[in-house]
Amino acid sequence: MEISQIKAKLTLKEVLSHYGLKPDKHLRLNCPFHDDKTPSLQVYYKTHTCYCFSSNCPTHGKSLDVIDFILHKESVGGRPFTKHEAILKAKALINGSGTTTVVRDLTRSVVLTKMFTYFKNGVHNSKPAREYLKNRHLEGLIGSPSYGVGYNSGQFHHGSRRDRHLIESCLEVGLLLDKGQTSRTGDKAYSVFGKFGVVFALKNQTGQIVSLYFRSTVATDGRSRHFYLQGRSGLYPGYPSAATRRLVLTEAIIDAATLIQQEAIRKDFEILSLYGTNGLTDEHLAAIKRLKDLQEIVFFFDGDEAGRSAAVKYKAVLSSELPGVQISQVLTPEGEDVNSLLDGHSPEILTSLLENRQAPKAQESNLIFSNEQGAPAGHKKSSIEKEKQPADPRAEKPTKSELDTTNPANLIYKGQAAQYQIKGFKRAQLDNLKVSLQILKNGHDFRAKVELYDYKQTEAVSQKAAKVLDIEPELIEKDLSRLTTLLEEWRAATGNNGEEEQKTLRVPEATQPQCLELLKAKDYFQKLNELIGKTGVIGEEMSRLLLYVIASTYKTNDTLHALVQGSSGSGKTHLITKIAELMPPEHTIPLTRVTESSFYNYGENELKNKLLIMEDLDGLKEEAFLAFRELQSRGELNSSTSVKNEQGNIQAARKRVCGPIASLSATTKGEIYEDNMSRSLVIAVDESKEQTAKVIDYQNQRASGSIDTNQERKTIEFLQHCMRLIQPYEVVNPFANKVQLPEEAQKIRRLNQLYQSFVKQITILHQYQRSRASTGELITEKEDLRIACKILFDCIVLKVDELDGSLRDYFEKLKAYVEPKGKDYEFTRMEIRHALKVSKTRQHVYMQELQDFEYVRQVNGYANKGFKYQIGYWDSLEALRAKIQDHLDKQLEKI
Repeated sequence: MEISQIKAKLTLKEVLSHYGLKPDKHLRLNCPFHDDKTPSLQVYYKTHTCYCFSSNCPTHGKSLDVIDFILHKESVGGRPFTKHEAILKAKALINGSGTTTVVRDLTRSVVLTKMFTYFKNGVHNSKPAREYLKNRHLEGLIGSPSYGVGYNSGQFHHGSRRDRHLIESCLEVGLLLDKGQTSRTGDKAYSVFGKFGVVFALKNQTGQIVSLYFRSTVATDGRSRHFYLQGRSGLYPGYPSAATRRLVLTEAIIDAATLIQQEAIRKDFEILSLYGTNGLTDEHLAAIKRLKDLQEIVFFFDGDEAGRSAAVKYKAVLSSELPGVQISQVLTPEGEDVNSLLDGHSPEILTSLLENRQAPKAQESNLIFSNEQGAPAGHKKSSIEKEKQPADPRAEKPTKSELDTTNPANLIYKGQAAQYQIKGFKRAQLDNLKVSLQILKNGHDFRAKVELYDYKQTEAVSQKAAKVLDIEPELIEKDLSRLTTLLEEWRAATGNNGEEEQKTLRVPEATQPQCLELLKAKDYFQKLNELIGKTGVIGEEMSRLLLYVIASTYKTNDTLHALVQGSSGSGKTHLITKIAELMPPEHTIPLTRVTESSFYNYGENELKNKLLIMEDLDGLKEEAFLAFRELQSRGELNSSTSVKNEQGNIQAARKRVCGPIASLSATTKGEIYEDNMSRSLVIAVDESKEQTAKVIDYQNQRASGSIDTNQERKTIEFLQHCMRLIQPYEVVNPFANKVQLPEEAQKIRRLNQLYQSFVKQITILHQYQRSRASTGELITEKEDLRIACKILFDCIVLKVDELDGSLRDYFEKLKAYVEPKGKDYEFTRMEIRHALKVSKTRQHVYMQELQDFEYVRQVNGYANKGFKYQIGYWDSLEALRAKIQDHLDKQLEKI
């Protein structure tokens, strides 16, 4: 800790208190450094310094800071204290190892739990809090052990409650804000977050308090304010029970708290609050998707356009994620919300409305989102909502007449001075608003690129446009200001946490029964393989099934990766792209070329749970390979970059790109990418004559019109819909230690990890046929292990074989050519090149590798006439395969 940091953290009052010294009302005290009968030491709490005015004092003429004071105080009556010792003493006081404090380690959850307990106790002592809760019909929460509510009076760090560690903990979690000020008494002055607000606890999956929500009891600027603690996480009133069958979603925490008090509702429904009409977060979705017995979701939103539009929007989202769950909506009376319904009505009205819920109806009106700061336009005020005054007209939501978003690539705004068109508006970032702008007036136009958040740019554009269009620049500036607000609101309404909106597709209701019939079939994998064959993937029966399983892991957190090897023109790229087509296209990213730093430039969640198709791995440079490997292994990229701050200065910033990703890659030289091979399941393309004949026959039939391409497309779309119905469950494998892979396999630890992940995915694909544990996980069955071993067999062989796929294929063909001529037969490269129909370049690579492995040796010849070679090691691939098959079969039989 630097000296400047010590002085910033340690106050003079704390030092004086440690030594038992207390100044008088004039902030004077008898100087402890000399014999002082009248107070001569003046204390200055604002600067945390002191000064002795007595000429008898050894410090006379010096202004002492906290370290100097400790130095001189410890030196009185003893050996002289050194400056280093004084610094150590100051650090000890800061860390609480002095006589006044005790070292404690409070985590965020522990701190928030302790503070929420304090806030709950504060309700009983606060008349304003009790009155507010009574007016909002929330008095039933006072003192509730499960759903209690608190009140923040802002006094928890005052007087006898003042504790250094508590203050530091509250600063860390955001309950206190350091404004850099000092009170007259010498104490640091802090700003209290959420002061005079009722407090609700947000909890994580284990029921721990991880964040707080504050609803102000004091109206500011005519509005009832609400605040979330920094780093908001957790749900209110908590994660729904795993046994939940019917779940009610509300717009606001106040609404959820209202329903919680009704025992008749709580008995039949679990209740969960969203964070506004645009507040269905990833954490909400994750919590809902883990409810394996969920049958119905009920929207109990406000009776206004925003609530109705939100119900339509979230019905589409949740129906896609949970296709078997019924979605319904409470028809809240116009202008009312859950809480205001209790004004003039008994609580039975809530039960009655729930019993008469209906399916959400499509809305044609624009989406309007409430931010829970105040009521949307048209909201009927209740007697308890006096703080909800009419919103400032400047903060009204955009209407269709103001911002025409019919064509998102050409937004139109009719201002007071002119018409404005925004071309290709991007919503990817929230820290800027760069637009390509066209201003039209009386048949004339002005075009410019402008950063609307930069006042100098907007002012300059307004001046230039005014001259061209003969308009007052002030009017253009006013229009641009309004346009900025409209674009911000439209971006917030249609964006996705600062990233491009993700298209969500649903499985058509007419198709769902067919998909479920396949997913529930006992011979599911056999039928699946036949369907894959009907999409244009010819032959390669095991390889195409293996690639399908690997690609399907993109939904899970335990993703897999495939590396397909083959010579140029062998069809490896065709194979991975055709398999990728069977996955929902909204979740696949095909890449033909990747620049060195491009992976680092994706949005934070743009690659999350996506399937990457690397069509040519050979073209990647080392920097891109490094990023790709990190995404495969760690599931995220973290980079330090340089950005300009608001003042235009360059500063460092951290950029994060999150996974996980699944990937399918193609290469002609897999042996070079050892790190990639160990992370991937390696597949060799079948380059046999039989496979070539199948491919040529298919190509000929397609060219002659004998292949029904429309049926191929329908089969592809059908398999895409089937994949949309697969959910990423957790899996329990009771047979995990029953099958051991061959010890000869290379990197057996990583291979075993890949094998276990593959078994897990086989179980997930069988999810409509597998039972679940009491905690919701799918349970692996013996059949899953048998299928996994069958599909993975060739991959396991490749991991045991020291020759990679394409090299092994060449060597087997070489042995088949040489063996009839005798095992001592000597051959030239040209002879083999013509016999096996392999290119000179590829043969050179293969022969060099075979010599390195000592499978082939050079026996005689000359450089100018050509060398001759012999096969030096006659291994038996069939014997190896039989050995591995027997090893696996015996273990499977014992299960």
